[in-house]
Amino acid sequence: MSGVRLIERKLNQQPFGALSFSEVVLMTPVLTTEAFAALGAPNLVYVRPITAAELLASTPSAQVEGIELDPAQTLYAVHRADGERLAVLTDRNSAMAAALAHELAPVSVH
Repeated sequence: MSGVRLIERKLNQQPFGALSFSEVVLMTPVLTTEAFAALGAPNLVYVRPITAAELLASTPSAQVEGIELDPAQTLYAVHRADGERLAVLTDRNSAMAAALAHELAPVSVH
């Protein structure tokens, strides 16, 4: 228990007048999907890792018929700011390059 308190004290220290975590969270506005999309629309896209299992579960079987995927395989999805998936590629660099090739502004989501 004392280890948790020690970590908590270190996290709550404010060097050089920095904002505390709770202050930053309170300053962050809550945006609707539409408002978020409007910030960079129509060119802002995000790239995030997705497992093949997640892809297979969310895609109609007719669209993935004949495609061999290991369910544990990590792929990279390109999404519009409103969350719509535009593409899935085998690696992050290809996903970023595909977005740039289509004159989109990609960002990573971890």
